[in-house]
Amino acid sequence: MTRAVVLVSLEPWDDVWRRNQHLAAGLLRRDPGLRLLVVEPPVDVAHGLRRGTLPRPGRGLRQGPALDGVEPGRLWLYEPTKVLPRRVARRGDRRRDKAVVRAARRAGLQQPTAWINDPRAAGLLDASGWPAVYDVTDDWVAADRPPAERARLVHGEDVLLWRAAAVTVCSPALADRKAAAGPVLVTNGVDVARYRRPAPRPADLPAAPVALYVGTLHRDRLDLAVCLATAAALAGRGGSLVAVGPVALAGQDVALLEGAGVVLLGARPYTEVPAYLQHADALVVPHVVDEFTDSLDPLKLYEYLAVGRPVVSTPVAGFRDRRDPAVRVAEPGEFPAAVADAAAGTHATRKAPADLPTWERQVGLFGDVLDAVADHARALRS
Repeated sequence: MTRAVVLVSLEPWDDVWRRNQHLAAGLLRRDPGLRLLVVEPPVDVAHGLRRGTLPRPGRGLRQGPALDGVEPGRLWLYEPTKVLPRRVARRGDRRRDKAVVRAARRAGLQQPTAWINDPRAAGLLDASGWPAVYDVTDDWVAADRPPAERARLVHGEDVLLWRAAAVTVCSPALADRKAAAGPVLVTNGVDVARYRRPAPRPADLPAAPVALYVGTLHRDRLDLAVCLATAAALAGRGGSLVAVGPVALAGQDVALLEGAGVVLLGARPYTEVPAYLQHADALVVPHVVDEFTDSLDPLKLYEYLAVGRPVVSTPVAGFRDRRDPAVRVAEPGEFPAAVADAAAGTHATRKAPADLPTWERQVGLFGDVLDAVADHARALRS
């Protein structure tokens, strides 16, 4: 049994729950003896200064927030500080890796297993000597990145695919791309009961008809041209395109969307998301279709299907493969009209499909991988 885990995450621990938080909370509930440290992305002081924001140091090591069914003191968070760019501080990554090891020791984690989500954290293997599981959730080596950053991603992933004790992936496409590592498929999931429990209409949701997008707004995924055309098609019928989720777009992109009438509500706690989905007239996925998005297992696929509202998506992975009468897949040129039609129609709420993977099941699958890695490492030490 795994007794301690250090998760190196691509996202901070906040109220917008993603795969890591659902799995981490489930693992802590599954094993009352487990202690877990989440290493958040470092605060980049120099980058903040370049953007004109007031710099602050990382919050360091601290206890995590209260979780239902988890005793205090078992979840820890660690947010490092990145003071200087890599071209100036060439050993900065190595120092942060060693700081993670010290943070784990201070949090009381004994002989942990590393759960690495960020390929740039490959140096932690040498700094710690911990056995590792590389959990691939996005094919970052296929994303559009500057050459230097892409080189770091490729190198880190090569190291992890070669040296990690186990590799997990969240989509069949990733399983094919990382086949040489013999990965274990652990898709995303959903708590169907929570998404089906009726909730009041959120006060900030515009009047119907509403087409709703839930997720981080980022150019890696979002097709801005399709969004603008969709907003215009909805406005022609008195409707609105609404987005709920963190906004990771440049200022000019935000101005374009808001100028076209797109309502950007920003991030909402994961506990409030089902209410927005339940009261939308249509749920939409205006994503670009490229090598990067084809690697994804969209969490919103399961959340959208769980609430049973009409779905319109561009032909991206997950949605285009779904044979479901609630899901319409439309090419970018047809997408705006399809969304306007769906939002203007009258649709009964459908039952949730019986084959939706639950977080409880996925936690079990992922926990079994962690346990096997920890057991093997323990046997080697004895």
